[in-house]
Amino acid sequence: MPLPIIEPFRIKSVEPLRRTTREERREILRQAKYNLFNVHARDVLIDLLTDSGTAAMSNRQWAALMLGDESYAGSESYYRLKAAVDRLTGLPHLVPTHQGRAAEKILFQLLGGPGKVFLSNTFFDTTRANIEFTGAVAVDCVAPEAADLEREAPFKGNIDLGKMAAMLAEHAGRVAACILTVTNNSAGGQPVSLQNIRDARALLDRHGIPLYLDACRFAENAYFIKLREPGHADRSALEIAREMFSRVAGATFSGKKDALANMGGFLALRDGSLAEKARNLLTITEGFPTYGGMSGRDLDAMAAGLEEVLDEDYLEYRIASTAWTARGIKAKGVPIVNPPGGHAVYVDATAWLDHLAPEQLPGQALVNGLYEHYGIRTVEIGTVMFGKRDPATGALIPAARDLVRFAIPRRVYTQTHMEYVVEAMGELGAIRRSLPGYRAVTLPDFLPHFTAEFAPIA
Repeated sequence: MPLPIIEPFRIKSVEPLRRTTREERREILRQAKYNLFNVHARDVLIDLLTDSGTAAMSNRQWAALMLGDESYAGSESYYRLKAAVDRLTGLPHLVPTHQGRAAEKILFQLLGGPGKVFLSNTFFDTTRANIEFTGAVAVDCVAPEAADLEREAPFKGNIDLGKMAAMLAEHAGRVAACILTVTNNSAGGQPVSLQNIRDARALLDRHGIPLYLDACRFAENAYFIKLREPGHADRSALEIAREMFSRVAGATFSGKKDALANMGGFLALRDGSLAEKARNLLTITEGFPTYGGMSGRDLDAMAAGLEEVLDEDYLEYRIASTAWTARGIKAKGVPIVNPPGGHAVYVDATAWLDHLAPEQLPGQALVNGLYEHYGIRTVEIGTVMFGKRDPATGALIPAARDLVRFAIPRRVYTQTHMEYVVEAMGELGAIRRSLPGYRAVTLPDFLPHFTAEFAPIA
């Protein structure tokens, strides 16, 4: 029997967890209007809402905080981050932001606007919202195999080159850019192959259209390429990541994911004139170009994290531990997206809660049921998150399926915590058909899942 892949770290500081009763959680849900974004973190036992900004920082990152230079202009922390970004991406122009969606807002303010079209393998919610807020249109072109949740294809996050070519023809002269999300969060955290990035770039070049990366989980994507794509097994994750960035005109990045930091992000660009416009917007909305909405200590923590995240012992553990959790949940008879991605397990709530009609929001039913019974917080990715509505009635249009994402914070929970999650899903399976459906009571126009209010359907 092979030795298990262990956590490549040891625990130096601990934070106590608070246990609540089911009766307490039922009242907490009622007061939160059945939206787990409104639940206080202290009332959550295991928090799998997101992997964004929830990582446990290393001793090296905590030490880096003490180096933080809080100078308003010309901070040394900025130049340390710039050196780390230069080594990784080769993109010469760095625009720091307080998180990834701020980088998206700047980029799409510059490239978007009414009549413009953006293409992607799949846009995540904040990306789509920032595009649509400018009046532009966001079009998903995900690979067709992504629709088959059971299929064990290695790169289900790829962009569909055929559909992209058709969109380029249909919207000739209107396509502003293509954004590849790596890994593809909305499609189950699935990776994108290096060949797909190369081919997408070649197709776009023929139309004079730039390619950008939504690079939040670039390191996990690079490691999947190393594991799964022929010809790359002997390359380091860093070498693969550098080639990924070499193929693009720029990248948006949330340091709250694959920089292992609690805050931060950036926009990195190849075009100097576009970067200058971005810095002008940055100064208006975020801050001076050498701090960009972040403290110096946050800049230094992100710089350290960009190096740590490419440690292959860490990446091996990260991918393997997520896969272990996925196998455990699947073994309980729960339908999931196969194969598991790097940062999360995605459960098919539509299939599992088959007693609920799609308009009864099975994803919301699962996240609320899992919290009420076991204190675990997760998030719906489906009808509510993407918020498409009937123009005539304003009612939500059910998504093709509601997924529920179990996003695993980096270096936070042990295998025993994840065993609890697996066993909880097994127990919930026995009573799943007793879980009620939900209806939306209030529903904002943009990013509705953050602040919407719900009520159970009797």
